[in-house]
Amino acid sequence: MAGLIKREDIDRVRERTDLKEIVDAFVTLRGAGVGSYKGLCPFHDERSPSFHVRPSVGTYHCFGCGESGDVISFLMKMEHTTFAETVERLAAKAGIELHYEDGGTGPDREQVGRRQRLLEANKVADEYFQSQLRTEGAATGQQFLAGRGFTAEDAVQFNVGYAPQGWDNLLNHLRRKGFRDDELKLTGLFSEGQRGIYDRFRGRLVWPIRDMTGATIGFGARKLFEDDPGPKYLNTPETQLYKKSQVLYGIDAAKRNIARKRQLVVVEGYTDVMAAHLSGVDTAVATCGTAFGSEHVKIARRLISDDGTGGEIIFTFDGDAAGQKAALRAFEEDSKFLAKTYVAVEPSGLDPCDLRQEKGPDAVVALIDSRRPLFEFAIKAGMKNFDLDTVEGRSGALRHAAPIVAGIRDSVVGPGYERELAGWLGIDQSTVHQAVQRAQRAGSAASADSRRGERRAPEGDQRRPDDVLPGHTRHPGFQRPDARDPAARMEKEALEVVLQQPTLLSAEQWQAFYSADFKVPAYAVVHAGILAAGRAGATPAQWVEQVRQEVPVELAPLVGELAVTPLPARTDEDLIRYCRDIMNRLFELQITHQKADLMGRLQRMGPAGDPAEFETLNRQLLELEMKRRSLRALD
Repeated sequence: MAGLIKREDIDRVRERTDLKEIVDAFVTLRGAGVGSYKGLCPFHDERSPSFHVRPSVGTYHCFGCGESGDVISFLMKMEHTTFAETVERLAAKAGIELHYEDGGTGPDREQVGRRQRLLEANKVADEYFQSQLRTEGAATGQQFLAGRGFTAEDAVQFNVGYAPQGWDNLLNHLRRKGFRDDELKLTGLFSEGQRGIYDRFRGRLVWPIRDMTGATIGFGARKLFEDDPGPKYLNTPETQLYKKSQVLYGIDAAKRNIARKRQLVVVEGYTDVMAAHLSGVDTAVATCGTAFGSEHVKIARRLISDDGTGGEIIFTFDGDAAGQKAALRAFEEDSKFLAKTYVAVEPSGLDPCDLRQEKGPDAVVALIDSRRPLFEFAIKAGMKNFDLDTVEGRSGALRHAAPIVAGIRDSVVGPGYERELAGWLGIDQSTVHQAVQRAQRAGSAASADSRRGERRAPEGDQRRPDDVLPGHTRHPGFQRPDARDPAARMEKEALEVVLQQPTLLSAEQWQAFYSADFKVPAYAVVHAGILAAGRAGATPAQWVEQVRQEVPVELAPLVGELAVTPLPARTDEDLIRYCRDIMNRLFELQITHQKADLMGRLQRMGPAGDPAEFETLNRQLLELEMKRRSLRALD
């Protein structure tokens, strides 16, 4: 079992990774001052760029939505990968060997190498299949797509390919690319007989199945010819890369829309995903030859940020018996969601692909808009099994429906469905209410355990809690400092300099900063976090992240904001001068505060005060005035 990645290795990954290079893959960045860049935020819709990146300290911050973090958190949010997955991916790219705590081990080197070869083989196969769809030999496949309303451009958009008829077309292609047979056996692309391995997919349309990062990990293939003895749909078998219970077709294309809209639409097939996206339902995905299960739930929850504050999962099924059965299987997973779950069933039995072809794209959108709560569907589907014209039938239907209503988490919706159920069954509402209460009592313990398990810390961050936010305590009531207050503005500008340009400060400036007394509460806490980060020996690449971890969680976004606010300097010389002036002004302000304090003590002493203390206070005042004048001379 993989252990916790050691802190020093995580820091090395941060140091060796160029934040700007990573962000550039998702955001068009433009210069915003010396060492600073900005662009349109990838985490929310905006017209004017408010997303700032400062690579020298490895941090980003959006002034629009408040998202803030380092290169690891950025990739986690963009690719929806876990902490460990992200660190391991960046480490592999940077050539860093990771070490693990608690006696655990990370991915075996041989295993990592084998996985990489499998990914490369799938990538080459993906490109090969796509190129084959454009040949004359793929005419049947081209006709199949056209017959379902898809153009050649649509096929390119969804990377649809064609596996030519024959036993060794792909095999020979991969051999020519340098892959050995022992490697190819592990890909799932080939079957094995007495004479060796041969192409698994032959004479079929092929859809690449990709993971969250966009890497091809398997394929789904549709039968085209009557003499093909295989099943209608044939998928890659289980491999090191491909676990059908853990993948969703189309997730690579839909993930950002799912995260942004907090909506995930589950359809049944590859062409349904294509039809949905082409119709404007760009949050659609499909399972790959298996029912929507607990592993899919984990993926969905992570994508929609399923924390109980919103989000929806919509299942689409055919209106036939098989579709109803699938919907009821999906309902079994409903309790694992905090988001609302719905079902959208087309009355005439058309799937999204047929619906788009027969009635147009708007009909697909209308189908999703017509969604009904999944628990309502489950109640009515189950009631069909009872004869509601008899007392026994109505009693049986109530026993079926009561646990479903009891599981409704919305305190307003639940009683509403009690009334609806009473009307559907023709039973007194108090009788329905009592049945629901009995069902609630019977299932409360198990339900509470399930809810607690689902509300635990987010999956995937394999650091200990104290590794994530060491020393964090809650400090409710922090208020944003008043930008009109000259003292607050001075403290803010000084913190910006220290967070963004720590290497420009002299030893004397650092010493003065350490002894500075910040008056604004929020800035005082950030100041303390900077001192703690300095004592921890944080390097420039770790600097902002270390400070962020040393402050209360409420102030972490403020640290990110201070770390990326553009400094008013156009050249390196301007930057050095600005930083010096800001720090000198801060120290002069501190001197002014200290002098005022000493003057107050002198006034309180009066004529009967201790002469020695009086002399000491006057000497300190003189020293402070000399410091103040020396700072003025530097301006």
